[in-house]
Amino acid sequence: MQLSGAQILIEEIVRHKVKTVFGYPGGAVLDIYDELYKNSDRLNHVIAAHEQGAAHAADGYARVTGEVGLVIATSGPGATNLVTGIANAYLDSVPLVAITGNVAAALLGKDSFQEVDIVGITQPIVKHNFSVRSVSELADTIDNAFLLANSGRKGPVLIDIPKNIQRDTCEYIQGNAVNVNKPKHIPHANFERALNAINNCKKPYIYCGGGVISANAENEVLELSKKISAPIGLSMMGLTAIPSDYELGLGMCGMHGKYAASVAQSKADLMIAVGVRFSDRATGDIAAYTSQCTVIHIDIDEAELGKNLPEIIGLCGNAKDILTALLAEIDEKHNVQWLDTIRVDKEIDKPQIDEFFSPANIIRTVREYTKDDTVIATDVGQHQMWVMQHYAFNKPRTLLTSGGLGTMGYGLGAAIGGCIASGERTVLFTGDGSFGMNLTEMATAVSQNLPLTIILMNNGVLGMVRQWQGMFYAERYSSTTLQRKTDYVALAKAFGADGAVVTSLRELRAILDSNLPNDMPFLIDCHIDMDEKVFPMIPPGSSVKDIRIR
Repeated sequence: MQLSGAQILIEEIVRHKVKTVFGYPGGAVLDIYDELYKNSDRLNHVIAAHEQGAAHAADGYARVTGEVGLVIATSGPGATNLVTGIANAYLDSVPLVAITGNVAAALLGKDSFQEVDIVGITQPIVKHNFSVRSVSELADTIDNAFLLANSGRKGPVLIDIPKNIQRDTCEYIQGNAVNVNKPKHIPHANFERALNAINNCKKPYIYCGGGVISANAENEVLELSKKISAPIGLSMMGLTAIPSDYELGLGMCGMHGKYAASVAQSKADLMIAVGVRFSDRATGDIAAYTSQCTVIHIDIDEAELGKNLPEIIGLCGNAKDILTALLAEIDEKHNVQWLDTIRVDKEIDKPQIDEFFSPANIIRTVREYTKDDTVIATDVGQHQMWVMQHYAFNKPRTLLTSGGLGTMGYGLGAAIGGCIASGERTVLFTGDGSFGMNLTEMATAVSQNLPLTIILMNNGVLGMVRQWQGMFYAERYSSTTLQRKTDYVALAKAFGADGAVVTSLRELRAILDSNLPNDMPFLIDCHIDMDEKVFPMIPPGSSVKDIRIR
């Protein structure tokens, strides 16, 4: 069957069970969009207000579903507008396929209108990228892209398709990818060392990251914790891997983690780290971080083993498979004294119960009105850390947040993708600084009739940067007091949504008790104190001995 490149693209997308595509049309992808129009019964296309928003929406969709997110953009500025979204997916290991159009192959390198070397630009922030030069290569290229994006350590893949390739025809044969992700063989000596370390430890600690969720290894982590009496600390990306009410769960650790999570890590004699990368925000002073313990590091990406922590017992492979193998061999143990110590430390993290209109109380109040499977999105900054500390997550894949890149403006696009993926009301926690980055995506949320509740933590400042200026720069608040006069409720209404200002928990509950619309976003503008800070905090480059509780 003779098909054009654009038709082949559609057939391959459908074959990979894609249901929703995010994007923005333009001259270099007109042939693709013509085929999307003809195949609207098979594919739902969501047009964003900006290509960055489309990339974040595809990212959010992928995190909720566990499937590959797909985004399409035209050449030149359309392609470069995807870059932040692609980088965000890369650093958080999110499976994403980005398809860009380009000028005809014969015009490449001639500074043609809206021509840019998007393959060169994105080389450092993708698992792989392709520039298609023959329509006969297209089906295999697409198949390879989906396989690469969603296997091994997941991440984004870009396919650049020149305009002539979209129009050229060939006999369509389904793509046949070459599997480059071969199973890793764990050296027997490493496995034996890991078994011995677990069987001989007295104070084990499990550090659980996003790789656990990617591998669907949540149950194995819980089983390991119970079998060896090990508390669990979580990275930000691993926050939904265990229920918040699990008795040995300590919450997030690291710079703004829970006190008990960070202190327990410093006291442990063995850390079993699963699907984490030991970023600087998690470790602080690297020498002090592991001075008291042996580290078993389980990760699917061999490059992560020994990268930030040189002295480890490295086990490379699928986390679920490795944990299953360990569970079959390790001894059961009951570390009563160790768990008593953990319980004492957990008391310090217990919340203060009052009616003060604080960020913590706002978040906990919103949690009273959500279900365990409600998707929660955040932007980046103080509000993000408050959500990590105070929102009780109980199910995997219910948190959309930018961990590695720390992308202000990520939240609204991701919430749109998450809401479409779940088909249920989604909540976005954001700050006035972050919300201003990509608030144009309100137009997308309205046009898609999405039941999106936006909790805007409005303090009139760039809160996290201001906190650092106050603590480490002698209160020289350079460019962090925004002095904006934006009426966010009026803005929401201008987009076709609705909203309300609240200044107390009583007012917040009244809004949440009302019947929020099921066919459009609702913005709740929460006016909070600009001097609210995120604690606990371990200062940058320091260790847990320097932790500040307030």
